Amino acid sequence: MGKLSIPILGFLLLFFAAAAGDTKKYLKYKDPKQPLGVRIKDLMSRMTLQEKIGQMVQVERSVATPDVMKKYFIGSVLSGGGSVPPKASAETWVKTVNDIQKGALSTRLGIPMIYGIDAVHGHNNVYKATIFPHNVGLGVTRDPQLIKRIGEATALEVRATGIPYVFAPCIAVCVDPRWGRCYESYSEDSRIVQALTEIIPGLQGDLPANSKKGVPFVAPGKTKVAACAKHYVGDGGTTRGINENNTVISLNGLLNIHMPAYFNAITKGVATVMVSYSSWNGKKMHANRDLVTGFLKNKMKFRGIVISDWQGIDRITSPPHANYSYSVEAGVSAGIDMVMVPYNFTEFIDDLTYQEHRELAREAVRKSLVLLKNGESADEPLLPLPKKAPKILVAGSHADNLGYQCGGWTITWQGLGGNDLTSGTTILSGISTAVDPSTEIIYSESPNADFVKANNFSYAIVVVGEPPYAEMAGDNLNLTIPEPGLSTITNVCGSVKCVVVIVSGRPLVIEPYLSRIDALVAAWLPGTEGQGVADVIFGDYGFTGKLPRTWFKTVDQLPMNVGDDHYDPLFPFGFGLTTEPAKSS
Repeated sequence: MGKLSIPILGFLLLFFAAAAGDTKKYLKYKDPKQPLGVRIKDLMSRMTLQEKIGQMVQVERSVATPDVMKKYFIGSVLSGGGSVPPKASAETWVKTVNDIQKGALSTRLGIPMIYGIDAVHGHNNVYKATIFPHNVGLGVTRDPQLIKRIGEATALEVRATGIPYVFAPCIAVCVDPRWGRCYESYSEDSRIVQALTEIIPGLQGDLPANSKKGVPFVAPGKTKVAACAKHYVGDGGTTRGINENNTVISLNGLLNIHMPAYFNAITKGVATVMVSYSSWNGKKMHANRDLVTGFLKNKMKFRGIVISDWQGIDRITSPPHANYSYSVEAGVSAGIDMVMVPYNFTEFIDDLTYQEHRELAREAVRKSLVLLKNGESADEPLLPLPKKAPKILVAGSHADNLGYQCGGWTITWQGLGGNDLTSGTTILSGISTAVDPSTEIIYSESPNADFVKANNFSYAIVVVGEPPYAEMAGDNLNLTIPEPGLSTITNVCGSVKCVVVIVSGRPLVIEPYLSRIDALVAAWLPGTEGQGVADVIFGDYGFTGKLPRTWFKTVDQLPMNVGDDHYDPLFPFGFGLTTEPAKSS
């Protein structure tokens, strides 16, 4: 999250030759003679986190002052429906775009912004522009070459106003004419829609013969624009034709009806793809990582920009904007590279910056875990756990409690509180995210032995430890794991293969239970990012941590530190088993 997409940089660099001008100091990223990969690497090495996040943001023309462009490093600007400068002539459009561009070029790195507009049937936001028939009429013609010529004419008129990017074509397959946007669809027949994607080379130019599939192409010069295939995917198939509704269809149906035109668009080098407001079988497209990253980027090899729709990530939650931090994380994690946040861009930037900090904390969690036991021998390790299993048990008082994860000095002095203490990811939710969707997770805070034996679990993860505390309240002469933690270990481990994760501010008495435990992990007090624990136990990353202090056998040995004559620890200072990331991860 929060990392600038390579496609965005490649797109931006197309405009450096025209917009950047001469520089006193030679910079590789501004040199159009350098290979694109060299320019991207050079520019990335110079960018701060704030500059990277700013480049992911697309704001509305009405708020895109030169000061805003410079202060927030905004990467793109758009005109929403009806948002036009006074008189909306070609001359006023050029001045508007140029004024905003001056603000972008005045930033430290001088990165030009990309201006986008809805030229969906000609340059329809400009006074005296040519207005072509809407797509429903063009579908009647079944004439790909006519549509290509319309694309060429539209591109010429758009570039005449200083704009390099259009949110067209709409390649929806409208299956229900009750949909209010049905006239934006070429046809109910996906084959006609596929054929009329020929508008893309009209807008962008014909692909060179040696082009790689999925790599966007916009011909150099001032007669072509970047196109946008929209709305990915299934926007024309919603229930009863209700806009932004749910498209209920099998994967096979989605691939046969709504997806084919995207194959054609990508084959023709389309520069961008816009995500649909709609859902597929209940899953919002703006949060659908499987279809955006898994299918569009990984399977179809699309290497252009994936852009959200207008306030698209706001609609991930219901009501819209209800949990904006979650929406930001879900949208960016799904694979959206550029986000249309027309007005509330400062909130988006702040939230995405915070998500980047959470990624840093998650990395710290991964590296702070210490693996103390992993099976009875090195030849039979339990970790990493398989993500795909019929049914697993997650148990323990600390599995689903942010307050326990964070410990003392968190919001309150003693850190008392549960999941209302702050926001973050519990270890349980991290596990739920990490496992295969087919894996059933049963959570029970303190299950009895009969329950465990009766359910035939593949394995269990038991998360137990200390309650939060600060000074005075944390003094403890016995250092035992409080109940029901010990009972949970006893009831679960021995009946099923189990990993015990200890959440604590120090070593605790564990030796009497060690023979029952198959794998033992010291997680300390990981904070808000419980996902980091799941990252390692499921093998996305390996265990690397080493004990920062001696783990004793009994409290009667204390104090005992490395170098003492009577040094006889359960796990010595610096101990920590290591694992390699799972091959399938």
